[in-house]
Amino acid sequence: MAKSYNFVDAPGHQIRRAHQLAVAIFMDETAGFDVTPVQFAILNALMDDPGEDQITLAGRVAFDAATSGSVIGRLEAKGWVRREADPQDKRRKLLWVTAEGEAVALQMKRSVSKVQSRLLAPLEASERKQLAALLGKLISGHEDAG
Repeated sequence: MAKSYNFVDAPGHQIRRAHQLAVAIFMDETAGFDVTPVQFAILNALMDDPGEDQITLAGRVAFDAATSGSVIGRLEAKGWVRREADPQDKRRKLLWVTAEGEAVALQMKRSVSKVQSRLLAPLEASERKQLAALLGKLISGHEDAG
Protein backbone atom coordinates (compact mmCIF):
# COMPACT_ATOMS: atom_id res chain seq x y z
CA MET A 1 0.00 0.00 0.00
CA ALA A 2 1.34 3.43 -0.96
CA LYS A 3 2.15 5.93 1.78
CA SER A 4 0.96 8.92 -0.19
CA TYR A 5 -2.58 9.82 -1.15
CA ASN A 6 -3.50 9.18 -4.80
CA PHE A 7 -4.28 12.81 -5.54
CA VAL A 8 -4.00 12.34 -9.33
CA ASP A 9 -7.35 10.54 -9.41
CA ALA A 10 -8.98 12.72 -6.75
CA PRO A 11 -11.91 14.80 -8.08
CA GLY A 12 -10.60 17.95 -6.39
CA HIS A 13 -7.26 17.62 -8.14
CA GLN A 14 -8.92 16.91 -11.48
CA ILE A 15 -11.18 19.94 -11.09
CA ARG A 16 -8.13 22.09 -10.30
CA ARG A 17 -6.35 20.75 -13.41
CA ALA A 18 -9.45 21.38 -15.52
CA HIS A 19 -9.56 24.94 -14.17
CA GLN A 20 -5.88 25.42 -15.08
CA LEU A 21 -6.62 24.22 -18.60
CA ALA A 22 -9.67 26.46 -18.90
CA VAL A 23 -7.72 29.54 -17.80
CA ALA A 24 -4.76 28.72 -20.06
CA ILE A 25 -7.02 28.29 -23.08
CA PHE A 26 -8.93 31.47 -22.16
CA MET A 27 -5.70 33.47 -21.92
CA ASP A 28 -4.53 32.05 -25.27
CA GLU A 29 -7.76 32.84 -27.12
CA THR A 30 -8.18 36.30 -25.59
CA ALA A 31 -4.51 37.34 -25.57
CA GLY A 32 -5.18 40.53 -27.51
CA PHE A 33 -7.69 41.80 -24.95
CA ASP A 34 -5.55 41.71 -21.76
CA VAL A 35 -8.43 40.40 -19.64
CA THR A 36 -8.92 37.54 -17.19
CA PRO A 37 -11.87 35.13 -17.07
CA VAL A 38 -13.20 36.86 -13.94
CA GLN A 39 -12.92 40.29 -15.56
CA PHE A 40 -14.84 38.99 -18.58
CA ALA A 41 -17.52 37.53 -16.29
CA ILE A 42 -17.85 40.85 -14.46
CA LEU A 43 -18.21 42.80 -17.71
CA ASN A 44 -20.89 40.41 -18.94
CA ALA A 45 -22.78 40.46 -15.65
CA LEU A 46 -22.81 44.26 -15.66
CA MET A 47 -24.09 44.32 -19.23
CA ASP A 48 -27.08 42.28 -18.02
CA ASP A 49 -27.58 44.21 -14.74
CA PRO A 50 -26.15 47.73 -14.93
CA GLY A 51 -25.95 49.59 -11.64
CA GLU A 52 -25.54 46.42 -9.60
CA ASP A 53 -23.74 46.71 -6.28
CA GLN A 54 -20.25 45.28 -5.88
CA ILE A 55 -21.18 42.59 -3.31
CA THR A 56 -24.13 41.25 -5.33
CA LEU A 57 -22.02 41.25 -8.48
CA ALA A 58 -19.28 39.25 -6.76
CA GLY A 59 -21.87 36.66 -5.78
CA ARG A 60 -23.25 36.45 -9.31
CA VAL A 61 -19.84 35.68 -10.79
CA ALA A 62 -18.94 33.41 -7.84
CA PHE A 63 -15.94 35.47 -6.81
CA ASP A 64 -14.74 36.51 -3.37
CA ALA A 65 -16.34 39.86 -2.52
CA ALA A 66 -13.22 41.13 -0.74
CA THR A 67 -11.01 40.42 -3.77
CA SER A 68 -13.53 41.65 -6.31
CA GLY A 69 -12.74 45.26 -5.45
CA SER A 70 -9.23 45.01 -6.87
CA VAL A 71 -10.49 43.23 -10.00
CA ILE A 72 -13.11 45.94 -10.50
CA GLY A 73 -10.41 48.56 -9.87
CA ARG A 74 -8.37 47.14 -12.76
CA LEU A 75 -11.43 47.25 -15.03
CA GLU A 76 -12.09 50.81 -13.88
CA ALA A 77 -8.48 51.80 -14.67
CA LYS A 78 -8.94 50.45 -18.21
CA GLY A 79 -12.04 52.61 -18.57
CA TRP A 80 -14.31 49.58 -18.89
CA VAL A 81 -16.26 49.94 -15.64
CA ARG A 82 -17.64 52.96 -13.80
CA ARG A 83 -18.04 52.77 -10.01
CA GLU A 84 -20.10 55.20 -7.93
CA ALA A 85 -21.28 55.37 -4.34
CA ASP A 86 -24.94 54.49 -3.82
CA PRO A 87 -26.83 57.74 -3.06
CA GLN A 88 -28.76 55.92 -0.27
CA ASP A 89 -25.66 54.29 1.28
CA LYS A 90 -22.27 55.82 0.48
CA ARG A 91 -20.47 52.65 1.64
CA ARG A 92 -22.19 50.64 -1.08
CA LYS A 93 -20.60 50.84 -4.55
CA LEU A 94 -22.72 50.60 -7.69
CA LEU A 95 -21.20 49.54 -11.00
CA TRP A 96 -21.82 50.08 -14.68
CA VAL A 97 -19.98 48.78 -17.72
CA THR A 98 -18.86 51.67 -19.93
CA ALA A 99 -19.50 51.84 -23.67
CA GLU A 100 -15.85 50.89 -24.22
CA GLY A 101 -16.10 47.97 -21.78
CA GLU A 102 -19.24 46.69 -23.46
CA ALA A 103 -17.62 46.95 -26.89
CA VAL A 104 -14.61 44.93 -25.70
CA ALA A 105 -16.81 42.28 -24.07
CA LEU A 106 -18.87 41.94 -27.25
CA GLN A 107 -15.68 41.65 -29.34
CA MET A 108 -14.51 38.87 -27.02
CA LYS A 109 -17.64 36.72 -27.40
CA ARG A 110 -16.26 34.82 -30.41
CA SER A 111 -12.95 34.17 -28.61
CA VAL A 112 -14.73 32.99 -25.48
CA SER A 113 -16.87 30.63 -27.56
CA LYS A 114 -13.64 29.20 -29.00
CA VAL A 115 -12.39 28.67 -25.44
CA GLN A 116 -15.41 26.52 -24.65
CA SER A 117 -15.01 24.53 -27.88
CA ARG A 118 -11.30 23.94 -27.32
CA LEU A 119 -11.81 22.98 -23.71
CA LEU A 120 -14.48 20.42 -24.54
CA ALA A 121 -12.89 19.18 -27.79
CA PRO A 122 -11.76 15.82 -26.32
CA LEU A 123 -15.38 14.96 -25.41
CA GLU A 124 -18.18 13.69 -27.59
CA ALA A 125 -21.38 15.76 -27.75
CA SER A 126 -23.21 13.52 -25.27
CA GLU A 127 -20.24 13.67 -22.88
CA ARG A 128 -20.23 17.48 -23.07
CA LYS A 129 -23.86 17.58 -21.98
CA GLN A 130 -23.19 15.03 -19.26
CA LEU A 131 -20.18 16.98 -17.96
CA ALA A 132 -22.18 20.23 -17.88
CA ALA A 133 -25.02 18.53 -16.03
CA LEU A 134 -22.72 16.89 -13.49
CA LEU A 135 -20.73 20.08 -12.85
CA GLY A 136 -23.99 21.99 -12.42
CA LYS A 137 -25.23 19.38 -9.95
CA LEU A 138 -21.93 19.43 -8.05
CA ILE A 139 -21.96 23.22 -7.80
CA SER A 140 -25.62 23.51 -6.81
CA GLY A 141 -25.13 20.79 -4.21
CA HIS A 142 -22.53 22.95 -2.49
CA GLU A 143 -24.08 26.41 -2.93
CA ASP A 144 -24.56 26.86 0.81
CA ALA A 145 -20.88 26.13 1.44
CA GLY A 146 -19.90 29.28 -0.49
